[in-house]
Amino acid sequence: MNNMDIYNRFREVPQEAKRTISAGNLKGFTDINPMWRIKKLTEEFGVCGIGWYTEITDKWLETGADGRTAAFIQINLYVKVDGEWSKPIVGVGGSMFVNIFKGSQTSSDEAFKMAYTDAISIACKALGMAADVYYEKDRTKYNAFENVADNQDTKKEKVSEYITEKQIAQLMNFYRNNQEKLKKFLDKCGVDNIVQLKRLDAQAQIDRIEAAEKMKEAKANGQAGDA
Repeated sequence: MNNMDIYNRFREVPQEAKRTISAGNLKGFTDINPMWRIKKLTEEFGVCGIGWYTEITDKWLETGADGRTAAFIQINLYVKVDGEWSKPIVGVGGSMFVNIFKGSQTSSDEAFKMAYTDAISIACKALGMAADVYYEKDRTKYNAFENVADNQDTKKEKVSEYITEKQIAQLMNFYRNNQEKLKKFLDKCGVDNIVQLKRLDAQAQIDRIEAAEKMKEAKANGQAGDA
């Protein structure tokens, strides 16, 4: 099988599975019917639980300074190719649990369900699923944007380089057993939520942690050699 075979079979999304988001922070983005992803996974790999499956590895809530609370789920997606199971394909998804509408807080009893659906979509990106949609505009909901007024008081999009799904997964893995250190890092960066981190800040921290781990490992190996 060619390296691009699955990618190319997954990349195109039929028009009936797409919908343009017309309001909110994601206005202008393309919403993809989640059942289309399930269908494609089943067509390619087989019945869920036999040819592909997911496992939830973590779930948590994060509250921002504005009173909103987001629900997050991290999953591993596994697919079977030529009778062999893949390594875990990580996906981190999020959805609002407590939001604010017209000055009042409202909560969603489907936040974790929607976060799970989002996590599947993120994991499926690694297989090339819906690549044509994402590559066309080269952005995801984590490339957060703001509506700002231009000189004629009309609105345009201002795109910022925010943290990627892969970086979220890496940082959550690093801080899995020390949420207090994660909070201190977020405070240092002036944000309340990991998805608000700038991509460069996230990568700099990932590089620092990996370098520290390598030094620790080298020191341990050196001491073992001396012994």
